[in-house]
Amino acid sequence: MTKFKSKSQQSKNSKKQAIKETSTLSLKEQSAQKRKAAQARKELISLLTTATFGGVFVGILLFFLAGIKAAVPGVLGIIIMSVSYKYPRQALYAFIIYVPIGGTITYYLGNSPILQLAKDAFYVPALIGLWQTCRKQGLPLIIPQGIKIPLYIVLGCSLLTLLFINGGQQFNPPISGLLEKGPPEIPLGMGILGLKVFLGYVPLIGCAYYLIRDKRDFLFLSRLQIALILICCVLGFIQYFLLITGVCQGTRGLEGDALFRATVEARCYFGGALVYSPDEGVIRLPGTFVAPWQWAWFLISGTFFTFATGFTDPSPIWRLVGLGSLVTVFLNAVISGQRIALALVPICFGILLLLTGQIGNLKRFIPIGVGLALIVGIAIVTNPVLVQERTESFTGRWDASPPQDFIIQQFEENWKNVDGPLGSGLGRATNSARVMGKTKLVETYYPKLLYEVGIIGVLAFLGLVTSLTIIGFKTYRSIKNRNFRSYGAALWVFILFISYNTYYYPLDVDPVAVYYWLFAGVLFKLPELDKQERKDAESQPKIPNKRFKTQF
Repeated sequence: MTKFKSKSQQSKNSKKQAIKETSTLSLKEQSAQKRKAAQARKELISLLTTATFGGVFVGILLFFLAGIKAAVPGVLGIIIMSVSYKYPRQALYAFIIYVPIGGTITYYLGNSPILQLAKDAFYVPALIGLWQTCRKQGLPLIIPQGIKIPLYIVLGCSLLTLLFINGGQQFNPPISGLLEKGPPEIPLGMGILGLKVFLGYVPLIGCAYYLIRDKRDFLFLSRLQIALILICCVLGFIQYFLLITGVCQGTRGLEGDALFRATVEARCYFGGALVYSPDEGVIRLPGTFVAPWQWAWFLISGTFFTFATGFTDPSPIWRLVGLGSLVTVFLNAVISGQRIALALVPICFGILLLLTGQIGNLKRFIPIGVGLALIVGIAIVTNPVLVQERTESFTGRWDASPPQDFIIQQFEENWKNVDGPLGSGLGRATNSARVMGKTKLVETYYPKLLYEVGIIGVLAFLGLVTSLTIIGFKTYRSIKNRNFRSYGAALWVFILFISYNTYYYPLDVDPVAVYYWLFAGVLFKLPELDKQERKDAESQPKIPNKRFKTQF
């Protein structure tokens, strides 16, 4: 780039020479870029100023009404929502980053109930911004179109439950005895929260679809996810090390049931409630999440993403990072004390090998398989007591309460107790809706849906996830590029596994409630990236990747 010297004839001559050598179009482009950057800075400063003043005003009101614990999240929430609406792409990336570390942030900022919904401050404004962009450009928000009718059916059934069941409970509450006073409830509020948990993240399919504009965006998102998994797993190791060395006491030294119950008071720097009573053989670590169950399902879902990147990323370095992350997922499944993670992580890995065809790719599979086996084998040999404890805990739990018997028992109980074909009310078995009224604990997903939205809602939702699974299968099978196809296969297996899993309720809580819909959108984008890659490969001379028209 030509350097200009002011206040001298030489600088004037050089400037003239530079102008002659530089094309008029290039100068116009540079000028336009500078004006655009200046305008963007001006808009950002204006937005931050307005949002800050508005947030401070609301924060002052909240401070006098509810104290500092409500004021600080209120101020931050208004600023974040304002910026997220203006910059939806960046907000969605912030949302993805926040999901696995939200539990840690929540407890560092005081465990306010408002912070439990903090991630939606990124998601909801970004969704509104995307919806407005789609309306302007005439693009569909619901993708793929094949799930449109099943989704409307599920939504219709849910609204019927909200209107007639939750509405009936709101305006015609059950009659209590003369001297009895029922607990205060807001059934309609409970229903709205239950609907948000049930279907609130379905639009993430469209968000992910439009978030990825080309191969660079796809690789950035997939690598970002791997980096998050690796960071969280490293923090999980640190948490375990702090507990075994006595820096954190966990639940050691407590008495009675407290030795076996996860509590926030026992938390160890990261995440939330945990159990650490090694003398009793009970360890349940939360990693970076609020509760141990969420950490277990983060590890299970992480198996699919680390596998996909480890086998398909075009960069050898990122393939190694992906495989390294996969190893950390395996090891955390052992040390976390979560029986379901210990069982499902290796099972999911085996299923992925078979259904994605990577086991037949001997050139890549053999070195990777030998390396994984060696690392895991060394970990087992160096910690035989730990492995034995986890194995005995798993087999003991299985013998005491086989999962299939537990699921059947949950179906039978809720089939007998549900109020009718429309269910007992949205949110009635949703843990996060308990602030609105009395909820029932149902520990398996489809029995939970049966209790909330009835048999009609369950069948409708099964139709939705079945449509999603079938379309996902056809989508990944249509991809020609080997790497895209293998990555899509891993995502399809993830969708298949979660769609029909009924043990626990991962589709109701972080992170699976987010990842299921988000990565379905990534899967449906892959054919477009495949076509773009082939088109660019055929063009002579090569043309840099063009981004899709949709910008938001």
